[in-house]
Amino acid sequence: MSASASRRDFLRTSLTAAAAAGLAADATPAPASTADQAPVPKAAARAPLAEGDPIRMAVIGTGGMGTAHCESFLRLASQGLAKVQISALADVCQSRLERAKGIVAAAQGEVATFTDYAQLLKLPDLHAVLIASPEHWHGRMCEDAIRAGKDVYVEKPMTLNLADALRLRRVVQANPQVVFTVGTQYVFTPSYAAAKQLIAEGAIGTPVWSQTSYCRNSKDGEWTYYEIDPAWQPGVNLDWKAWCGPLGVVPWNPEIYARWRRYRKYSTGIIGDLLVHQITPLVGALDLGWPTRVVASGGHYVDKAMENHDQVNITVEFGGMHTMVVAGSTSNELGVEKVIRGNKANIYVGGATATLRPERLYADEIEERQIPPAAEGIEVQDQLRLDWLEAIRARRPPRSDVELGTKVMVIVDLATRSIWEGGAFAFDPKTMTVRKL
Repeated sequence: MSASASRRDFLRTSLTAAAAAGLAADATPAPASTADQAPVPKAAARAPLAEGDPIRMAVIGTGGMGTAHCESFLRLASQGLAKVQISALADVCQSRLERAKGIVAAAQGEVATFTDYAQLLKLPDLHAVLIASPEHWHGRMCEDAIRAGKDVYVEKPMTLNLADALRLRRVVQANPQVVFTVGTQYVFTPSYAAAKQLIAEGAIGTPVWSQTSYCRNSKDGEWTYYEIDPAWQPGVNLDWKAWCGPLGVVPWNPEIYARWRRYRKYSTGIIGDLLVHQITPLVGALDLGWPTRVVASGGHYVDKAMENHDQVNITVEFGGMHTMVVAGSTSNELGVEKVIRGNKANIYVGGATATLRPERLYADEIEERQIPPAAEGIEVQDQLRLDWLEAIRARRPPRSDVELGTKVMVIVDLATRSIWEGGAFAFDPKTMTVRKL
């Protein structure tokens, strides 16, 4: 990560920077209407990729998730499931960078390392970049990677706020030759694909409402399992100023660095980090367009030390056509059944097999049945990784694309505003703007 930015870069991202500054000041996501309207960059020419060549990829952010991705891509390569090579790594923390380097080097040989991701993006033979940095860096890093002519896989949530998401959507749309995917692996859960087909066929009638959740529990507080290394020394082996980046420099705090998901300024907590997993495949299966109204409630019921909420309940409306109910908790692990409800039948989703069950009034017309997956085998997160690599080779859109990612970010952003500010928020898909109701 670079700790500096040129005046031209500053002007290019002025509105996004203003949104980030507002976030730093009041810790709430910026309104969608402040999305950066500066001209979007055109991607540089891609590095050539011959049919038999490995895809040369890099990982930016070698914390827990980034290093896990390294291990997974190395495993896929060793199993012959993907022809891929990890060519470079970047992180502001030297110890994390060295650990990831050791893992990659042991599996495939030497790998280049950088503390400034901008230098990594200058590598001329690099095809793709996986971004696993904290979410306040997602928008900027994705745009920089696209400008450099790299295909992109960005961890969920796609961005920290809706302003960044709308800007990134414009950048991706202006560069359709770039393969861009969001790391929400449950889009490959077979039951959601089956549900999408059943809904499109009219098997459940009108899909009137759905429900989902992501709930878990801990004695010590969520995300406190991320360990704090006493050896971290800003300015010595960790570039804290670069880590703070778009949100502005604050005094060094190892709690924030290691456990940023607990803090309102750097994360939407349960909403963006956990619920995105379950909301994304549900939005994809319903295929109803844009969320148009969101309201959320919740509180600090058990983990009062965490700034973000430990209980969240969200209601999402889609253009007066459908209502989605979402529950999230880090203080109770009993979630709700994942169901898509139609006026004629219901679909139970979430696992490999989808179950279609008729409403009582339609039991004579619709037969209960199960739709198992076409084939068992590759774990869903590996399917997402392989889909990205296959899309890079075929130059086709990936399944977890920017449009789906932006729709989910509407829910994340509006729910976050609602839970902190109170009231409901509306999104207008025609103007891509938000207003409080």
